[in-house]
This record gives sequence, C-alpha cells and structure tokens, in this order.
Amino acid sequence: MVNGIYYKQIKPDDDLSDFVESFWVLQNDSDNDKETVGLPDGRIDLFFILSGNESFKVVLLGLGTQYHESGFIPAKSLRFAVSFRPLAVEYIFRETISAIVDDGKILANGFWDINLQDLKTFESFCGLASQKIRSRIPTEIDPRKKKLFDLIYKMHGSVTVKELSENVGWSSRQMNRYFNQQFGISLKSFCNIIRFRASLDHIAQGKLFPELNFADQTHFIKEIKKFSGVVPKVLFKNQNDRFILLSSFKTA
Repeated sequence: MVNGIYYKQIKPDDDLSDFVESFWVLQNDSDNDKETVGLPDGRIDLFFILSGNESFKVVLLGLGTQYHESGFIPAKSLRFAVSFRPLAVEYIFRETISAIVDDGKILANGFWDINLQDLKTFESFCGLASQKIRSRIPTEIDPRKKKLFDLIYKMHGSVTVKELSENVGWSSRQMNRYFNQQFGISLKSFCNIIRFRASLDHIAQGKLFPELNFADQTHFIKEIKKFSGVVPKVLFKNQNDRFILLSSFKTA
C-alpha cells in the first residue's frame, strides 16, 4: 500500500483467458481523494464500487481512446473490477458497446447476481465473477475473431489491417465493420491502443525509445503524448503515481 492506495491484480484461469485479461482490486483507504489520469488500454472494465458512504454501484466502461485527467479515486472507497478482452462484448455481455466509447454506463445493482455482500474479499470476488463468466461462455465462437485478437495481442498491436486480413481470411472492410459496430472504433485505432499499452511496459522499465514498429523517435513521442497527454520522460516519472495503469506495470 502506497499513500493509502492498495492495488492488486491476478490473471484468470486458462479457460477464461480469451475473454478476461485480469481481475483487480483498487482501494483508497486514505481520507483524501486520489487524483488519477486514465489511459486507454484496449480493455472493457466492469467495476463493482463501494464508496465511503457505503453506496454501491456497478459500472461498465467502454473502450477508451484518449487520456482523462479529471479522474479520481474517492477517499475510503473500494472497487473490484474485471478487465475484459473485446471478445467478451459479443460472447459474454452479448451486446455492443459502441455507444460508450470513452464513456460508461451504470448497470443495475445485482448485475450477474453479484451484490454488496460479495465484496468481502478479493479472492471470493474473483471466484464468484469467474463462475458467472464461465457460465456465459458459448460452446462455439467465430474462429476468425479469435484468431484476429490472438494475432493483435501476439504482435502487441504492431500489425497492419492488411496483414491481419491476409492471416485471418477476413476482409478489411468486414473487420472494420465489426469493430465499429461492436466497439465504436476502427480496427487500426484498436491496434494503435494496444501498441501504446505495450509501450507502457517498456516505459515503466525506463526504456524511453521505441521498442515496437514506430517510424522513428519523433513518431514514438507523438503517439505516447497523444494517448497519455505527456512525453515518455514525464510518463516514466509518474509524479504522485497519478498514472495508475503505469504503476501497475511497475508493481506486476
């Protein structure tokens, strides 16, 4: 715990890994709100939040495409979360999230039958959430979509739409239609976000030069600033640990 902030994440079981990236808990046990900067990371986050006044809410966040400086973690608050991979939108949530790009929506209390009393421990939450997600996995998924995301993650987003089309056997037009309808962004934009997120791992290690297929150092700096609002050097310093996502790389 640093300055009253506690963060921990765990990976899902193998049978959930196509749909879930991680489970995590974030707690602000201090008496002060914690200012944060949200960064796009290619994940769809489902939050179960308990605030200091014991109010409980469930929030679903869509894909982020830009940084948000106005975020904060309320004092005396606790949030458990599931970070989903995009395949979960169609096959686990069974709906589109194109309307909540860079936004979110409040879900009904009792969503998936997870209630306030289920937030006793992080471990019990992970077990219950895993059970709920596992019960919703269909017997079949489109193999093109699975292969598409497998390639994007394997290449850390450093792959062109044309290359993806050739390897997956799905036309560029069809893939972009799928992305825009399901997630509200283009396939290329998603790949750029995944490349940015992969770069955060390098920046957290003090590697302030491009490790992936950026054209040059200038392009690298421009892309990092586009998604984070600051240049790599400032991002690495992470003053006051305000970039929570970057801090998670350093503590992983």
